Amino acid sequence: MGTEQQKKQYERMTTKPVGKLLFTLSVPTIISMLVTNIYNLVDTAFVGTLGTSESGATGIVFGYMSILQAIAFMCGQGAGSIMSRKLGQKDLDEATKYSSTGFFLSFFIGFTVALFSMIFMNPLLFLLGSTKTIAPYAKQYLFYIMLSAPFFTSSLTMNNLLRYEGKAKLGTIGLMIGAVLNIFGDMILIFGCKLGIRGAGISTAVSQCVSFGILLSMFLRRKTQTRISICYVARDLRLVWNILATGFPSLLRQALNSVAAVMLNNAAGMYGDEAVAAMSIVSRISFFPMAVAIGIGQGFQPISSFNYGAGKKNRVRKAFWSAFIGAECVLFVMSIPICIFAGGLVEQLRNDPNVVSIGIRALRLMCVGQLFVPLTMMVEMGYQSIGEKLLACFASSLRSGLLFIPTLLVLKQSRGLSGVQEAQPLSFVFTFFVSLFLCRIYLKKVRE
Repeated sequence: MGTEQQKKQYERMTTKPVGKLLFTLSVPTIISMLVTNIYNLVDTAFVGTLGTSESGATGIVFGYMSILQAIAFMCGQGAGSIMSRKLGQKDLDEATKYSSTGFFLSFFIGFTVALFSMIFMNPLLFLLGSTKTIAPYAKQYLFYIMLSAPFFTSSLTMNNLLRYEGKAKLGTIGLMIGAVLNIFGDMILIFGCKLGIRGAGISTAVSQCVSFGILLSMFLRRKTQTRISICYVARDLRLVWNILATGFPSLLRQALNSVAAVMLNNAAGMYGDEAVAAMSIVSRISFFPMAVAIGIGQGFQPISSFNYGAGKKNRVRKAFWSAFIGAECVLFVMSIPICIFAGGLVEQLRNDPNVVSIGIRALRLMCVGQLFVPLTMMVEMGYQSIGEKLLACFASSLRSGLLFIPTLLVLKQSRGLSGVQEAQPLSFVFTFFVSLFLCRIYLKKVRE
């Protein structure tokens, strides 16, 4: 990218009306997240036709993939946040160091995690919440996810780097092609080739490798300001530490989401495979409106980082409020039909009366609870984008950790399966009230 294009990108990020800029940066991310989530739903529906235990296996694999996402987001948002601030300061060389280092760090950690996961696969399955009847199917699926793990982590890292450069459209192309390929791959391998749940694993692994190639080509073909090359990887460990420390809130947030999924699987497993399958299906459906809200938040982050680095704090405040209001409105509108048609939606993914019965109540509670999430999410992302590591870590630990874990432990003992259904939505409500206080501190920090 030439000097003139860099200048235009700087002017775009620092002078374009905040609402329009947020819209242009959010829409590609929202589209890619929706397509990916549609794939997750389709995958769950396809696998659900094979049996209840197979359907439960998707929840186990989803928990493992959340761990890989945590690694990817730590490297991608850690490097991306600093890189964006460096671009705001017009320091392209330092920005490129962070991009390249973040990419190779993500690939290396993904490879290491996959290697140890294969060695300890059996205990890992039960740690993720598998039952004895679900484990054989989860193992078949998970093996292929492990093979593609470093490509998956580094793909998500590159997507984050592109977002923080203000090039969200480029990231969307790679992820969308992979997701669409995955859907058709499922159809061919699960049903056409009669590979069952193994076919779902192969399809996912292949699509992730394709996404990796497309996203990497964006950097190699000079579609971006920064570069990805081994030559630009930092030799200074302080730079690596800065990436990890800045990205740690993302790791914490995603890791706690994984812990929450595992704990829900374990808690639901006490009531049979039907309960595990129901909670897995609910998490997939409820994430659909949440994906749009997250997409808006991810559109807010590069605006916040870039303008904070450029010293334009008033634009950071405007972006915060625009993102919060937009995410809240979207969640409210999308949650209404999900609440109304909860039974039909669950039944489409697994036509089992017990699964549907458990899923309806859990899904409706999640829809209500998620209305309290946007403020929490924008505060978490806001702190991270301006480099406030400790406050970002604290904010990220609340929703699926510090408040969720004790809520689940208390409710599952006192209310049984009903408590398992209620725990996550109720923790969202508790987190909202703590976030009001954190929001006030954040807004003071980005005051001109």
